[in-house]
Amino acid sequence: MSKEVLNLLKLEAALDLRQRAAWGGMLLYVVSAVYVCHLAMKDALAGTAWNALFWIILLFAAFNALARSFQREDQGRQLYLHTLAHPRSVVLARALYNALTMALLSLLSLLFYALFLGDEPLASADLVQFVLAVVLGGIGFAAVLTLISAIAARAGNGIGLMAILGFPVILPMLLAVMRASQLALQGAPWSDTGLLFLALAALDVVTITLAWLLFPYLWRD
Repeated sequence: MSKEVLNLLKLEAALDLRQRAAWGGMLLYVVSAVYVCHLAMKDALAGTAWNALFWIILLFAAFNALARSFQREDQGRQLYLHTLAHPRSVVLARALYNALTMALLSLLSLLFYALFLGDEPLASADLVQFVLAVVLGGIGFAAVLTLISAIAARAGNGIGLMAILGFPVILPMLLAVMRASQLALQGAPWSDTGLLFLALAALDVVTITLAWLLFPYLWRD
């Protein structure tokens, strides 16, 4: 199965290389959202508001980026893929690819955000913890929204259903990463944040495991 997952990862990368406009659209959304916030707030942001606004932008960027995960295939292509690979390999490959995509997009978003809206809140922060929270948050968004995207695509009401199902499911993870990143901005020691980071990592693993277990039944229908 590992070779199958690796081949499917290469397929996802090849498809994205053919659709470079999709990556351009994601980056354009992030830069535009950050620049609008810069025009509206400039130097008025600090501490908690700086942190909250960053996660709001990243959350909507994740929905924008991952909605296409299962939406770009018609039924014929899904059936063809079903004959070539095990459903668990398909969902595992897409979850891993989306996790890598979101980890990269999260770091780029943080870079643009700090450039446009200032990095003063990071001056007293534990940068390692903050970057770890950003990466774990991005991977968590990818894991949850991959599963939701599959459900929405099979139900035939992609973007609308994804928004309805996705926000309630992703809310606990959003609150957890906002708490972890806020503590990191305050320079809290690892002894205060360690359990929170372990919980975030466990949430990511549990979500991907659930997708791995449930997707074959979803795809068979």
